[in-house]
Amino acid sequence: MRAPRHSAGFTLLEMLVVLVIIGLIASLVGPRLFSRVDTSKVQVAETQSRLLRGAVETFRLEVGRIPSAEEGLAVLYTAPSDERARARWRGPYLDEAVPADPWGNPYQYSIPGRDGLPFAIYSWGADGKPGGEGNDADVGFLPPQ
Repeated sequence: MRAPRHSAGFTLLEMLVVLVIIGLIASLVGPRLFSRVDTSKVQVAETQSRLLRGAVETFRLEVGRIPSAEEGLAVLYTAPSDERARARWRGPYLDEAVPADPWGNPYQYSIPGRDGLPFAIYSWGADGKPGGEGNDADVGFLPPQ
């Protein structure tokens, strides 16, 4: 006599039902997660702008001036070419070279800044262009309008 044959796996229909359920859950949760990613990039840009501002302020205290527009933010990691400033430079003021913003674009540095700040450090947001709204809005310590 032969023993009855038992199936030890899933049927194709069971696998398809599970895949449909996973797809439905992903379609409901996915858009919410992606909107959080955009919001978190804005928060990262704000935090990095504050970090860069602190590094510029430290440079200012030690060297006696803010970086020129020509030197830009690179002087926070690489000593200035001006001999007088180089003698007072105690950097680097950042652990690594100046990071790109969360969208892969360089941070902008200009003189003067808004609201009496002597400089501006900002990102142009997700679109990489001046102005914008929402995730495309400029983030950081902005230049005068």
